[in-house]
Amino acid sequence: MSNAEELKELAELEQIQMLLGELQRTWHQTIPVSAFMQIAPEAYQAQTLRVSAPLAPNINLHHTMFAGSIYTLMTLTGWGMVWLQQRLAGVEGDIVLGQADIRYLAPVGESPQARVSWPETDLSVLGRGKRAKVKLEVALYCGEQCCAKFQGTYVSQPKAD
Repeated sequence: MSNAEELKELAELEQIQMLLGELQRTWHQTIPVSAFMQIAPEAYQAQTLRVSAPLAPNINLHHTMFAGSIYTLMTLTGWGMVWLQQRLAGVEGDIVLGQADIRYLAPVGESPQARVSWPETDLSVLGRGKRAKVKLEVALYCGEQCCAKFQGTYVSQPKAD
């Protein structure tokens, strides 16, 4: 790898880290429950976003993760992916969850991590004043076990000038 390629890769990694920090601040400042839950974007690599929340503030009477916390973590992971892709594409839009379905597969008893991958979706329509719609599949893992699956349809409306 040449020096130019290494510098480009380093700049891209720095941009991603900056965006992940901005995403966390956005969540915590605009969705107060996300701060209480300690939701944090961990990484974005190979078109996959990973988001975590510690078990302690999200625990239920069975000493596993509360179903509402699971739903919130997975909803925000999908929302965060759309937000991140908009930033990377240089477009803006107001993102809402239009439809969602969740399946709880196993109790979440340790280190939950939500993962979502970006499908080929053109967000440039936002720059032309049209809404963008994307269906995302989010999986929640405890270690290597998939404990929940979430499908959400997110809609992003162009921001009014």
